[in-house]
Order: sequence, then structure tokens, then C-alpha cells
Amino acid sequence: MREHVILVDENDKETGVMEKMEAHEKGVLHRAFSIFVFNKDNKLILHRRALSKYHSPGLWTNTCCSHPRAGECTDDAVHRRLIEEMGFDTELEEIFSFTYKSEVGQGLTEHEFDHVFAGVYDGKINANPEEVDSWKLMDMDDIKSEMQTHPELYTVWFRIAFERVYEFINNNKKKGYL
Repeated sequence: MREHVILVDENDKETGVMEKMEAHEKGVLHRAFSIFVFNKDNKLILHRRALSKYHSPGLWTNTCCSHPRAGECTDDAVHRRLIEEMGFDTELEEIFSFTYKSEVGQGLTEHEFDHVFAGVYDGKINANPEEVDSWKLMDMDDIKSEMQTHPELYTVWFRIAFERVYEFINNNKKKGYL
């Protein structure tokens, strides 16, 4: 079964639907989401993309990332994919969104209106090996340091979103967010 993505304009208004690979080959703006889940010690659950992924294989990235399906609201999609990729679900809050366009290899371009969600989870992780090569918990300061010396180890969208997530988490620790 071919997957489709929701095409959007610069304001995230739906403009149509396109087969996922075609959208990535043409670099068409489409809706996506990135999920950042932390444990109670404020360590981020990172995953290394499966080596069989169609782009960015073997790179470290946020807990989960994907696209809503046609007719599926983003709030439902984030929970569906978190279960499918990482084998758990948790309460999530949308914290910001951003748009980016970047070549990701194999003649593909990610051009996404990316909704970023955050949450907290301390239970069992049962990652799907078709999506996830491995996973780890990592302190945000350690990630920031490693990304300064080895940005090539991380996905492009993670590198873009990280600074804003870092700022959000630091600003909201005082409010008891995480």
C-alpha cells in the first residue's frame, strides 16, 4: 500500500494529497510532525533510524517523526505513530511548528510544515526494528555538545528543531513542565 502525505501551504492549510515518495522527489511542502519525549530526569529519548529507511538511514533523531494520513488529524497521528515506531504512548503537547526544506540524499527533498510535540514517559520501550535501529536516553546539554562537534550524526529536521525544543524545555522547567 502506497502512503500519501497531506500537501499544505505556508500557513498549514491543506491543498491536496500526494504519494509520499513523489512528494519527496519533487520537494513539495507537506504536513509532518516531530515528537520529543523525555523521561522524568529530563533525558530525551533519541532513536537511530533503521538502516533500511528510504532517507537519512542510520542517523540519530527525536523520539518519533512522521506524517499524518489523509483525513487524519495531527493529534491522532502523533499517538498512532508513537505506538507504531516506539511501542508506547503518552500525553503530548504541541509546543511549536516550523517549515524547512532540505535535501536528504537519494535525490529526495524534505519540505515540511513540521508540528513539534513534547511529552514525558518512563515506561517500557518496544521499538519497531523496521523503523528504529537503536534508541537511547540522552541529556539535552550532551546532545547540544555532540551536535556542535558531529552534526552529521543527526537528521536535518532534528538539528533545526533542537534549539527551539532546548529553549522551551529550559524555560518550562521552572513551570514544572518536565
